[in-house]
Amino acid sequence: MDINISSHLRALRTAVPLVHNITNFVVMNNTANALLAVGASPVMAHAIEEIDQVVSLAGALVINIGTLSPDWARSMLRAADRANELQIPWVLDPVGAGISTLRNDTLFQLLNRNPTVIRGNASEILAMHQVGTAGGKGVDSTETSDQALHAAKDLNQRYGSTVCVSGKIDYVVSDTHTAAIHNGHQLMQKVTGLGCTASALIAAFTALKTDVFQETISGMAITSIAGEQAARLAEGPGTLQLHFYDCLYKLDPQTVHRHLKIEINGPAS
Repeated sequence: MDINISSHLRALRTAVPLVHNITNFVVMNNTANALLAVGASPVMAHAIEEIDQVVSLAGALVINIGTLSPDWARSMLRAADRANELQIPWVLDPVGAGISTLRNDTLFQLLNRNPTVIRGNASEILAMHQVGTAGGKGVDSTETSDQALHAAKDLNQRYGSTVCVSGKIDYVVSDTHTAAIHNGHQLMQKVTGLGCTASALIAAFTALKTDVFQETISGMAITSIAGEQAARLAEGPGTLQLHFYDCLYKLDPQTVHRHLKIEINGPAS
């Protein structure tokens, strides 16, 4: 399978898609700046009274449950329904999956609205798998992306979502293929919100509406390559975040082609 991430990046910067984010307080500024840096246009709108209108204007939707409340949960469910009505791709980021009944109940309802993409770390994907199959509680955040791969494949089969597990190796799972992205840097784990940023960037690429599996790979790979480039310039977590936006903004097809490390196998079984 030929994954042309450079072509996707050029198409995104030409289209400048509007990405509607219902996301958490911790990462709003981070994800908005990352979307601007890559060439997309962010909007953060959470009030249920404007959900229908804002979703209808968007090229893609992000639902991130990091700082959940009952009012936001209602907005998230309405936004997912509206996106499905309009065939707008949407990405579910299950931050903190498994830690509370409210979170699990909301995730269960969102899962049953069939997200276009699910993106989380290994612990979140494992917890999502439990929520989706038995309503169970989550797991400790010590797992590797390899350990969550079986859960990602089952979520894909059960809900039809493309599933991305981020970690030392980033995996993207579809119904026919599994991609392993070997980019990124361990210093990225010391900056809050880079996983949430990956979800937002994936959403921006899904707005192209060509191939969800390939668009998810593009969003995750772009995040990891920019993080890898930023880590070479950074003196610590603070300057990594600073350089991340610049590297994302300056990322060009030649850099992507030169640094991308990816394996794709299929079928995903």
